[in-house]
Amino acid sequence: MNTSKKPTIGVVELPEFGLLDSEGKNWLGHNYNESVLISKQVLLSSLQTEGFDAQLVNLTKGKDEVEYGKLSWGKREFTKVYLGQKIDDIDPQAYEAWGVTNNFSQNRDIACLTIKHLASKGIPVVVGGSDAIADSRSYLAAGATAVVLDKSGAANGPIMDYVLGRTIREELAGVILANGSQPPRRVQRPLSPQDWALPDLSVVKQCLGTEYKGLPLPENPWPIGSIFTDIGCDRTCDFCQTPKYRVGYRAMSPERVLQWAELQKAAGAKAVMLSSDQFLGRIIKKGGRQEVLEIMNSLKALNLSFFWNNGIELKKMTVGRGINRKSGKNLTPDEELISALCGWDGQIGCYFAYIAAERPVVGRENYSKLLPWVEHCEIMKAIVRAGIPYIRYGLILGFADDSHDSFSRLEEAVWELYEELVAINPSLKFQAAPFSLSPIPGTPQSEQVRQSGLLRFDDSNIFGSIWTTSVDTHYLSYKEVFEWQKRLTLVGRSRYMEDGVVLHVGQ
Repeated sequence: MNTSKKPTIGVVELPEFGLLDSEGKNWLGHNYNESVLISKQVLLSSLQTEGFDAQLVNLTKGKDEVEYGKLSWGKREFTKVYLGQKIDDIDPQAYEAWGVTNNFSQNRDIACLTIKHLASKGIPVVVGGSDAIADSRSYLAAGATAVVLDKSGAANGPIMDYVLGRTIREELAGVILANGSQPPRRVQRPLSPQDWALPDLSVVKQCLGTEYKGLPLPENPWPIGSIFTDIGCDRTCDFCQTPKYRVGYRAMSPERVLQWAELQKAAGAKAVMLSSDQFLGRIIKKGGRQEVLEIMNSLKALNLSFFWNNGIELKKMTVGRGINRKSGKNLTPDEELISALCGWDGQIGCYFAYIAAERPVVGRENYSKLLPWVEHCEIMKAIVRAGIPYIRYGLILGFADDSHDSFSRLEEAVWELYEELVAINPSLKFQAAPFSLSPIPGTPQSEQVRQSGLLRFDDSNIFGSIWTTSVDTHYLSYKEVFEWQKRLTLVGRSRYMEDGVVLHVGQ
């Protein structure tokens, strides 16, 4: 046991989830144990500033492949494994409290295995993350002392005070307790990313990564940091949990982003992950466009490249900013803005972007933030003209009205777009990523899918995965949806992304 005066907290990064088929191939990718840690950088700095001795326990750092279950899907049998360090090798009494976070349904079982082990000696375990908020009962049943509902960070200090038996610095709120007590579900003063504590340089170094899902990098090593510049969203898409967090949209100022960037640079980073998919939410306020330009210019001035690894909204790259009023209907690409966001000069700028196309042709009505197809294509062309070398183009399959006809039209349209893009930049690496609809717990879409009777697998290991389809449509079985998934991976196919099923299931 660490004997420092500050209470000790072990902050756990979970091992990775894998699904092995009968040939031993992992459908969910490879074990990337040198990936960037994004939320842990924020959480560690928050807890350390609150007066705790919080230390990272990174279970992705290891080469173990541990089997923990089986599942059937279609005619296939899978072995469930986790990849990294063995959970049972952790001493549950190594810290006075534990913090575990999990944002993804497919990792729920691994999170619960970890919680059960850590709580086995009576040490408190506090759990956070999107999936824990959506299905708190599973985490409490596994032995969690509390589940944090607040996404802003405001509840972190008080709940740790509480579980450690210390004087609570302010009213306990934004949590669910295993003992049945019911504090207020919302904190009175949610934090903004502007308020988040800057991390110690040692924390930044621990959270750097040197790989991203098999993407070839300009140098080896090419250290990658991260900056989470904003939380919340100005949209209310039915597939997303964010609107239920009730934090509105809160963003760092350009000056604060620069401070985070300087720390990444000082720690050795040559690029940063910009992981918020609503970075452009700031653009709808007065002066927001200039803020975006200032942020991008400041990163480039530090010789930092960047990744949009979680998407960026195309509609807000237009002259009208995607604002739903008459004056905001102009969907012409904002070329200067796009150049700042997606420009690459061969050494500095935007190296990779995940573009959440979702359903740009048939089914676009499911996502109000999407552009009409013609305007969508014009934005994509502008992005490619800016010089970006790598694009992953995300599509969602499995809506209730999906059919062979709608998928055929989607396939034809995306192939045509791809050909237009490589005509602009023949060296562009473009990968279509046709993900299966995932009814994420806690979202209106999840409720609709379950009420429709089209959900075939209510198993978090299946519906939480982007490759194992879990829903039928009115016209297709989940197996037929999966066949279209495989087929659509061939659009713009490139082996630059060695991402599990993209390489071997589609063959």
